[in-house]
This record gives sequence, structure tokens and C-alpha cells, in this order.
Amino acid sequence: ALSCGTVSGNLAACIGYLTQNGPLPRGCCTGVTNLNNMARTTPDRQQACRCLVGAANSFPTLNAARAAGLPKACGVNIPYKISKSTNCNSVR
Repeated sequence: ALSCGTVSGNLAACIGYLTQNGPLPRGCCTGVTNLNNMARTTPDRQQACRCLVGAANSFPTLNAARAAGLPKACGVNIPYKISKSTNCNSVR
């Protein structure tokens, strides 16, 4: 199963983009793509989702629109929106 450490490590390059309106670094999209490729089963996708929600809630200055749009900005399709309130139990 995916650990939150793995999720956080893959998204570390995204923090400035998501919290300080910085540019979108290539390393951030590499991490998003890696995570998507790792989360192949429903339990893995739910776990990744829970980690993302936990991470989102740990950043008071998170730009919600940028978080929600991150997968699309990186050309990755994930079946849920990254937000502070996503219901990860409904992720399939």
C-alpha cells in the first residue's frame, strides 16, 4: 500500500505552487504522474486520497483552486478532486 511519506515525497516539489502562487515546476508534475502510476487499486487510490487530504489540511495557505486543478495542470486524470474535504471512501 502507499504510505503518506511516499505521497508527500512525490508532491514536495508542488508546495510553492500550491501555497505561494509560484510557478508549476516540472518536478511537481513528475511526482503527480508517479503517484498516479503507483495508485492502481481502489485501496491504494483511497489511501493516496487520504494522504492528499491530510496534506491539504496541513497547509493553511493552500490555494484550493490550484490544488483541485493540479492533476489537470500536469496532464494527469485522477477520479477525484484534491481538496481539504474530499470523501476518500467514495474513491474507486
